[in-house]
Amino acid sequence: MNTELKVYRAKHDITQEELAKEVGVTRQTINAIETGRYNPSLELAFALAEYFDCTIEDLFSPE
Repeated sequence: MNTELKVYRAKHDITQEELAKEVGVTRQTINAIETGRYNPSLELAFALAEYFDCTIEDLFSPE
């Protein structure tokens, strides 16, 4: 799965730690998503999309 999470984080000038706190996960989870080692649950994907005011498809796409 491809992700634009790092791009959205940079646009909003937010660290992995800050984003993790906002969506209720660890910084390591955010890092794993950004590096492609972990695919988020649907619940987490919705939380991330809501935080960035975008769609899940904006953040994630199939390879």
